[in-house]
Amino acid sequence: MKLIKLDAIDSTNEFLKGLSSNQTVENFTVVTAENQTKGKGQMGSVWASEPSKNLIMSVLIKGFLLDNSQIFNINIAVSASILQALEECNIPELSIKWPNDIMSYNKKIGGILIENSIKSNGTIISIVGLGLNVNQTNFEHLPKASSLAVICKTNFDKEELLLKIIEKLEQNIKLWNQNSDILWSDYTDKLFKKGIPMPFADQNQQNFMGIIQGVSPNGKLQILLEDDSISEFDIKKIQMLY
Repeated sequence: MKLIKLDAIDSTNEFLKGLSSNQTVENFTVVTAENQTKGKGQMGSVWASEPSKNLIMSVLIKGFLLDNSQIFNINIAVSASILQALEECNIPELSIKWPNDIMSYNKKIGGILIENSIKSNGTIISIVGLGLNVNQTNFEHLPKASSLAVICKTNFDKEELLLKIIEKLEQNIKLWNQNSDILWSDYTDKLFKKGIPMPFADQNQQNFMGIIQGVSPNGKLQILLEDDSISEFDIKKIQMLY
């Protein structure tokens, strides 16, 4: 693992994308930053973080995805790896709010942003960004956010967390062919509010009740509706009201 540490950067994902477009970058190269000025979340949302308090990182993964039909597999591998690492740190009540939010209890403690690009030779390179709230304790105006320090009432070593996450990620990527069913099952079992009747809003802001059942092979959220049918929803086409 090659580790590039930056003090401040607009976006670790953008930095790593730029690096990989100009030179050959070693698999599992990691970029971290103490401060990120233009952090991104899913579908263009903003990820804000207090300087030096949290784990802000991006990792390059190549040779894993072979075609577009497998795109959601990397979400599975990454999410499962992060949860495994956090479980070893005794973070309680972990779950994944579909598709890529890391939760403890009902609070968001982390977010994942995966950006895939297809090279001219057909290979797919993935840049995996992670923002993990570690030692930040002020979440004013962010009632649904928290951190490892707030939840566990102790500070954490950010570099130790990083190394643990990358170790799990490398292991799960390399053993994917043997363990993919287990990792998919782990992801599905850990879905936030799975099996519980919950209110949702669709893209037209129409509210409805549903029960999360799982995720389709291409990453759509499967919800049991009141008429006993199961519908599948894309990212940003649905919002859980909790």
